[in-house]
Amino acid sequence: MNNNLQKFTNKYLTADGNRRAFIKMKELRTLWFNTGTLCNIECEGCYIESSPKNDQLLYINHSEIKKYLDQIFKLKLRVKSIGFTGGEPFMNKDIIKILKICLDKNFQVLVLTNGMQPMLNRSSDLISLSRYSKLTMRISLDHYTRIKHELIRGKNTWNKTVEGINFLNNNNFKINIASRLLWKDENETEIRVGFKNLFRKIKLNIDALDRKQLVLFPEMDNNYDISEITSSCWNKLNINRENIMCSNSRMIVKRKQTGKTSIAACTLIPYDLNFDLGKDLLRSHKKVYLNHVHCAKFCVLGGGNCKQ
Repeated sequence: MNNNLQKFTNKYLTADGNRRAFIKMKELRTLWFNTGTLCNIECEGCYIESSPKNDQLLYINHSEIKKYLDQIFKLKLRVKSIGFTGGEPFMNKDIIKILKICLDKNFQVLVLTNGMQPMLNRSSDLISLSRYSKLTMRISLDHYTRIKHELIRGKNTWNKTVEGINFLNNNNFKINIASRLLWKDENETEIRVGFKNLFRKIKLNIDALDRKQLVLFPEMDNNYDISEITSSCWNKLNINRENIMCSNSRMIVKRKQTGKTSIAACTLIPYDLNFDLGKDLLRSHKKVYLNHVHCAKFCVLGGGNCKQ
């Protein structure tokens, strides 16, 4: 029996009646934008269910993003970095214009992309952004071998992704790689060594042992039985709550049912309205109760952080 059916249902109490843990916003330092859930591929186990058909989150446009950047300056928020995720961000027609305005306002900018044809379709415009030292492109590779990568990403995805990585590398973009700890026959050290060999082979100057250059995310599986996080867990786990994403970041989404932008507490929970925090960045500085399996499995127990 899957105990998660009883867990994560009460905002304030865990299934066994203990007080649920929460995170206080310390300071907004990273603002994420979901550019839309449409993607050129459909990956196995995608937490946001991106695909060529999923438009639950609509494309966000340049003027909507500018509105939030204006809020940052008007409210004198100390936001240092802007992140973009999808779907596939390069399927959004405004993406180059969006990236440029963020870079021109001197933010650190991180783009999560699969590095495939939608990105390559923008290659001539994208090259114009390579001069910005604060732009980082994070490419998803689900394994260091073609076979295992394509088990997740689908047939004929490997070569196109490597082509995209080579394009970015040859044009002097700052690159890091994101992968997943989902392979039960390999531990983290073995995975990093495998990527080290791959990077050497494709002449990519990335240190596979550096956790910021090669980010390995814990797996997010809603069917996996995971312990809820109570208010007494922090001392037992020896975890600094200020390292949990929702203590310093928020994400802007544009849900199809409203057609308007709003603020989500987390990059991982864009659909659940229990984690919707309205439209005003300052008012989004609310307690976030860890009332979702991703809170426990990815962030607290998995040690994951999309910004890392």
